[in-house]
Amino acid sequence: MIKPDWILQRTKLSPDRLALLDLHSNKKWTYRDLEHQILKWVLYFEREKFEKGDRIAILSRNKIELFPIMFACGLSGLIYVPLNWRLSKTGVNHLLEDSGAAVLLYDKQFEQIISYRRKCDIENVQTYGKTINVTPINGRDAWLMIYTGGTTGKPKGVVLSHEAVNCNALNTIASWGISDEDVTINYMPLFHTGGINALSIPILMAGGTVVIGNVFSAEEALRATDDYKATISLFVPTMYQAMIHHPYFQIADFSSMKVFLSGGAPCPPKIYAHFHAKNLHFKEGYGLTEAGPNNFFIPPEKTEHKKGSVGKSMLFNDVMNVKEDGTPCKVHEVGELYVKGKHLFTTYWNKQKETAEAFEGTWFKTGDLAKFDEDGDYFIVGRKKDMIITGGENVYPQEVEQCLLNHEWINEAAVIGIPDEKWGEKVIAFLTVYDKERFDEEELKEHCKAFLGSYKIPKNFFLLDELPKTDVGKIDKNKLSKSVSLKNC
Repeated sequence: MIKPDWILQRTKLSPDRLALLDLHSNKKWTYRDLEHQILKWVLYFEREKFEKGDRIAILSRNKIELFPIMFACGLSGLIYVPLNWRLSKTGVNHLLEDSGAAVLLYDKQFEQIISYRRKCDIENVQTYGKTINVTPINGRDAWLMIYTGGTTGKPKGVVLSHEAVNCNALNTIASWGISDEDVTINYMPLFHTGGINALSIPILMAGGTVVIGNVFSAEEALRATDDYKATISLFVPTMYQAMIHHPYFQIADFSSMKVFLSGGAPCPPKIYAHFHAKNLHFKEGYGLTEAGPNNFFIPPEKTEHKKGSVGKSMLFNDVMNVKEDGTPCKVHEVGELYVKGKHLFTTYWNKQKETAEAFEGTWFKTGDLAKFDEDGDYFIVGRKKDMIITGGENVYPQEVEQCLLNHEWINEAAVIGIPDEKWGEKVIAFLTVYDKERFDEEELKEHCKAFLGSYKIPKNFFLLDELPKTDVGKIDKNKLSKSVSLKNC
């Protein structure tokens, strides 16, 4: 088992290497600097007499100061609870009450919106002394509690043990070939597993460098990739859409990059095309807050011929595709994706029933639909709850969306099903386009006929200036389904 205090061993092995850099403040910390900051917070937690298992809530935008707090929580037996700073005051208070946080540590810009019983400005923390007491930590002890997005209900607190977080990191390092030479640019929110666990913790475990961005800017992200010689970075498709259309993307060669990763939502084929045209490796990953989030690996050079594939399961986890009757799927059959491994979460906080329902024995039921080809490479088809049944036929929105996105007019697409008296449900699409004057619905339907069965073609198209997004840049279908426009369908 990986030692829970591995970060202190890493700081001894790589004291002078650059660990963290903040694009907003331009702060740079070596691993020696990081250790100093971690021990400062351990002393603070000791002085305040927090007890093992207490939840330490954080409300802050992306900044490198969050990492020593997170590691100090781990060393002190405390549970680090990063909160979504984009939530309303009511939303934040709900998570604070749900978690029963012992304290709220916050960035001063949020001081006016919080009224928690015990709180402290991150910048005002003072510590004294140099001797720390080591808290006995078991690998199954909780380290992180990350709240889900809550787009289909109230957010759930996903409890991740030291074992789960560290196994995901080790699995990523071994499967993806991460080393101390790697540098990542991270704009993913640090209240989200993608920002914490996808690359940041694995790269710090390996001794590499994590460059933290705050508010995403295509130009800043692209220039930072060159300026800091990034080797591997994760962005969501909406970020890539902005990046590929920026002039800097056209002139730069990004020679340091081993691979650009996409996650959080299916990636349009046209984005692959832009990267492959520049001879840059580009691939998609798949994960969940409850599982990793890293679960698959595909060699970057393979993706040009298998666009959309996430590949095979990584070294130290297993995946399985299961049909409705509980039997394993065969090649090309669509079923629910199950995942198994030590990187899985422990429980949903205070939700024993929901936790039990999420498992089939030791397998976690992801709620996502997938299929695999003759080579055993997996393709994610979409969310099980998003599947549309129209006239008795199954329609997977992701397939329709990818067809629409292949048309030169379409910038973004979201396909959902709505109630229909005749068909049970009917397929509709929300779009953003590059030029509304050129849009022709009949021509778009003709385009769809070349790739889709007639029952899969949207019955209605709705043009919007912008599709609503979740806090990590995914298109928010829940908001679309509740929109007033549906009354006119």
